[in-house]
Amino acid sequence: MPVYLIVAQILVALALIAVLSMQVKGGGLGGIFGQSDGVYRTRRGVEKTLFQVTIVLSVIFVVLSVVIVKVTSG
Repeated sequence: MPVYLIVAQILVALALIAVLSMQVKGGGLGGIFGQSDGVYRTRRGVEKTLFQVTIVLSVIFVVLSVVIVKVTSG
């Protein structure tokens, strides 16, 4: 089994964890004091970039997982 695929998957997983931990939570403390979560807002700037990077890293992680399974099973 190619070790570089497993190392790549570990690195992508760590990057995905880091990006997810940097994202802002939805309402924050506003929900405690009665602030509505129903307000629509768009992602801008860094928040939008982090969201897009999360999607890309998730797709890469799934593709690497499938490739590792294919390589090890056949």
